[in-house]
Amino acid sequence: MFTLEEIPESRIAYLRRTGPYGAGNGIQMERLKAWASAQRWPSADTAVLGIAHDDPARTPADVCRYDTCLVVPDDADIRGPGIRETRLAGGRYAVLTVAHTSEALERAWSGLFDGLADRDLAFDATRPVLERYRPVLLAQHLCEICVPVH
Repeated sequence: MFTLEEIPESRIAYLRRTGPYGAGNGIQMERLKAWASAQRWPSADTAVLGIAHDDPARTPADVCRYDTCLVVPDDADIRGPGIRETRLAGGRYAVLTVAHTSEALERAWSGLFDGLADRDLAFDATRPVLERYRPVLLAQHLCEICVPVH
């Protein structure tokens, strides 16, 4: 089902989008990648991270927040329209690989915490769940959901 991975603490540059989750998130990812490409520092294997801050079952769609992020070097200049920065807390994550389709991601999110207790793991609500889009997996039409655990 999932593997365990230690994700390091890192500096991230991000764009925030408010509104329904879905196609708009992909458009935002392309905007962030275009900005990063203009900076000439991301490599071909740079992963894009997505952070959904709100549960769409409990939050009206028009106020759901989604951050599209890139890990950036500590000395990178990240100025740009709408670009923000923060630190991503590192730690242990349960990583689930899923098909990169809206349907597969929706199914994965609905059963995201299934199986954690079977492995003596618990969700760490102090850190965000990450969607990770690595080029090597996207080429196979796959992506990952990384659940912080302790």
